[in-house]
Amino acid sequence: MTKHIGIVGCSAEGAALCYRTICAESEALMGEHMHPEVSMHTFPLGDYTPHFPAGDWDSVGDLMARSATKLAAIGADFAISPDNTIHQAYDRALQGSPIPWLHIADEVARTAQQQGYSKLGITGTNFLMTGPVYSDALDRFGIANEIPDERDRRRINETIFGELVKGVFSVESKAYFNSVFDKLREQGCDAVIMGCTEIPLLMDGVETSAPKLDSTRILARAAIDCALSGRTSISP
Repeated sequence: MTKHIGIVGCSAEGAALCYRTICAESEALMGEHMHPEVSMHTFPLGDYTPHFPAGDWDSVGDLMARSATKLAAIGADFAISPDNTIHQAYDRALQGSPIPWLHIADEVARTAQQQGYSKLGITGTNFLMTGPVYSDALDRFGIANEIPDERDRRRINETIFGELVKGVFSVESKAYFNSVFDKLREQGCDAVIMGCTEIPLLMDGVETSAPKLDSTRILARAAIDCALSGRTSISP
């Protein structure tokens, strides 16, 4: 029997991509029109965002745990969230969650290790790029990391919250993110983590100098694996 996947959503576009990926990619493993049972709960993004600049990660974790509790009540066996930034509250979320979680950065780091990467560029919200979510996970897997400079971090953050989470994917923003990837490549990065759930939607089909690690789809594939195999955690 497959396990029931619970998705803790935060921003709509990224949560939808995660859901679609689980449903679409399960078919090759389970048969036509088949996928694990999937449920999603999403508090409004506006409930989360005031806590980011305040550094109130306990409140973020409480929201995540409340979502997980609602998902557990309808049968979810484990939880995932495709939103990278809120993983800064992961430990708090676990404390209040009745079901286990997969950690998106650990899944990305494991994939990077399997692909032989030794140094990764990190893109995402400013809170994500300057925070511990990926630096800690990559350290656990022995992988170095680099982040964009302050000017680029500011523009990336503005683009995410001003455009991408609203489903706006402009040609100008595609070119800009491509230039950021080029800079990270020049700084010795083997690949770049698309550490915002919407960056993959922006950069799909765009050729880049550095290989792209799509955190949303990596997490979705890990959730499929967990649902089919029973794996609910990873370790380096």
